[in-house]
Amino acid sequence: MVGLGACTLTGVTLIFLLLPRSLESCGHIEISPPVVRLGDPVLASCTISPNCSKLDQQAKILWRLQDEPIQPGDRQHHLPDGTQESLITLPHLNYTQAFLFCLVPWEDSVQLLDQAELHAGYPPASPSNLSCLMHLTTNSLVCQWEPGPETHLPTSFILKSFRSRADCQYQGDTIPDCVAKKRQNNCSIPRKNLLLYQYMAIWVQAENMLGSSESPKLCLDPMDVVKLEPPMLQALDIGPDVVSHQPGCLWLSWKPWKPSEYMEQECELRYQPQLKGANWTLVFHLPSSKDQFELCGLHQAPVYTLQMRCIRSSLPGFWSPWSPGLQLRPTMKAPTIRLDTWCQKKQLDPGTVSVQLFWKPTPLQEDSGQIQGYLLSWSSPDHQGQDIHLCNTTQLSCIFLLPSEAQNVTLVAYNKAGTSSPTTVVFLENEGPAVTGLHAMAQDLNTIWVDWEAPSLLPQGYLIEWEMSSPSYNNSYKSWMIEPNGNITGILLKDNINPFQLYRITVAPLYPGIVGPPVNVYTFAGERAPPHAPALHLKHVGTTWAQLEWVPEAPRLGMIPLTHYTIFWADAGDHSFSVTLNISLHDFVLKHLEPASLYHVYLMATSRAGSTNSTGLTLRTLDPSDLNIFLGILCLVLLSTTCVVTWLCCKRRGKTSFWSDVPDPAHSSLSSWLPTIMTEETFQLPSFWDSSVPSITKITELEEDKKPTHWDSESSGNGSLPALVQAYVLQGDPREISNQSQPPSRTGDQVLYGQVLESPTSPGVMQYIRSDSTQPLLGGPTPSPKSYENIWFHSRPQETFVPQPPNQEDDCVFGPPFDFPLFQGLQVHGVEEQGGF
Repeated sequence: MVGLGACTLTGVTLIFLLLPRSLESCGHIEISPPVVRLGDPVLASCTISPNCSKLDQQAKILWRLQDEPIQPGDRQHHLPDGTQESLITLPHLNYTQAFLFCLVPWEDSVQLLDQAELHAGYPPASPSNLSCLMHLTTNSLVCQWEPGPETHLPTSFILKSFRSRADCQYQGDTIPDCVAKKRQNNCSIPRKNLLLYQYMAIWVQAENMLGSSESPKLCLDPMDVVKLEPPMLQALDIGPDVVSHQPGCLWLSWKPWKPSEYMEQECELRYQPQLKGANWTLVFHLPSSKDQFELCGLHQAPVYTLQMRCIRSSLPGFWSPWSPGLQLRPTMKAPTIRLDTWCQKKQLDPGTVSVQLFWKPTPLQEDSGQIQGYLLSWSSPDHQGQDIHLCNTTQLSCIFLLPSEAQNVTLVAYNKAGTSSPTTVVFLENEGPAVTGLHAMAQDLNTIWVDWEAPSLLPQGYLIEWEMSSPSYNNSYKSWMIEPNGNITGILLKDNINPFQLYRITVAPLYPGIVGPPVNVYTFAGERAPPHAPALHLKHVGTTWAQLEWVPEAPRLGMIPLTHYTIFWADAGDHSFSVTLNISLHDFVLKHLEPASLYHVYLMATSRAGSTNSTGLTLRTLDPSDLNIFLGILCLVLLSTTCVVTWLCCKRRGKTSFWSDVPDPAHSSLSSWLPTIMTEETFQLPSFWDSSVPSITKITELEEDKKPTHWDSESSGNGSLPALVQAYVLQGDPREISNQSQPPSRTGDQVLYGQVLESPTSPGVMQYIRSDSTQPLLGGPTPSPKSYENIWFHSRPQETFVPQPPNQEDDCVFGPPFDFPLFQGLQVHGVEEQGGF
């Protein structure tokens, strides 16, 4: 069978067509030598047995090294026994490990005949720095060395030794070799193979396939290289009397390692306070037999760490490792400090005063003693001189109620060793002149410089307080300090200063027995540029100018003042311009602009800490042609408005002159048109009556029946009356106002009205005229109602009334149309023009 095979070579997979299983041993590779130095040449041969009948007798043998391209051999020939042999020389083997393949062509691929593995590296270098230690814990001699450079080949290390005398010039009994474990550079010789107090020669031999090497011989006595184990440290219990008389001391003892108790040893002690940046302090030449040790003169630190190591005394050997650390607290001494105090009083009621006392310890010497707490007390006469404790705290402040009879209190710092010198706190009154010209400015992110002008009366010193002025900050504790020199008028605040925070700083002068009034100032720590600049607004714009305005930010507490404004503007061609303005200006006019052009404008606000830009404003100047068009449109609108107003006025005037604005009486109430007081005028009918004819006395409004009304064209003989007379006939005295009630009009009925006429010749005879016109009451004559249509007119018999023809010289028998009572309830304008109606 013929199949496929795969071979993985350093990440490269080669696929070959395998020969039949019966012919797998046709080829064979030989390499001389199989292991070479890195970079040396390699000679290889590949032979094909004559028994391989499947292969052509003239088959060409090919070679391939690792993943390099396939190449032919240097020379291929036939041996006398019919074997084909190919030779190849690799001039430089640059692989520490590689495969060499022997191949033959087979159809469209190649056949793998055989492969061989090549190794290259370096011979071992001589080991160095051989050293040995005699460990009493393992009771063996342990030696270690440095192997040298990497060989890239399997290399073994063997520790060899023999007994000798004097300087190891003569070889004695051989000691069994010690072979180091793989990748380890140490080896141990057990105690049974050693002779103590006798010299021996020791060396290391390194071997691999390319050669071997040896280290220099080491001649030693195993007891001269003994390395001890560290002693055991422990604290020493000392009585309280000794502790109180010797503050700042440590007492300790140690025990040597048990297997080395018979050896004389010399030890070293080192100690270090557990403080940041502290170094070790070394104590030399401590005998191991000493059972206790006193270490005094220590600084006041919470805890000290101590370690010890030992070596054989007066004999060769090695230092033991440092022992595990022992933590001890030194004995205390009473604090030696000065307490600066400051208080604030608050009157709760006439007999009670709340006091908040602050203090700050100042060391009087380098080692001032550890402070465990503060005690504030008051000596009351009522308690036979016994102290009343007001506060016992570890803080630097205290709030208490001051007894009304107390003028001062006493403050001390204490620890287990005692108390500091007492400080008397006197409650001072606010009197004397205050400082002037107080000013504060940030120096950097964590410091603030404060200066002032000294008051007229030179004080003994100054009290400076500072605290954050923020709603989210708890200001129950203030930072403060006392400057004892009254000639100083400035100080740099360094403690408790956080960047970019607003601080309230108070300075008060200190006089003998009193304190001056405090003065406050606010400032930011670490000044920075304004958070934002005022927003720009366009107020007016022209063809070559633009007026800008802005609203300055209202000043805030502690706000860094602005120094000036700068306006930047640029056109579409990126030509930029700028101008610097005084901080008092709130508007500015950009001049010499191009018509019908776009400009981008920015406002920059600047303080001593930096600058900030506003949001950009884009404006466009006017075009002269646009302005002319605008003015033309404006003039056209004004002209049109004037024409419309004039036309409306003329229309109203013409309507008043030719046709009165009379409402439709059929769709209105007569009472709403009647004036409350009728005009006292007498209407005359010169064409019908003489001067003795009585005037109109009454107007009666009638309601039409729901049934349609038919006018009788033959009744009353009124066909000869003039149109105006037939439409409106008045009777009676105009000064009398009819109080006759009118029947209510039903919904949907048409409202009519009638005229009552009294004959001038027959006073008892009355004529009724009724109209149902919905047009202005200036139309043609209308017939009188039938006798059955208005039954309330039947109180008098009807008589025929024959009117006389009117005088043709009169345009209207009633005079101007507004003489009619219906018009008296209207405001008619242009009466002077109604004469010719």
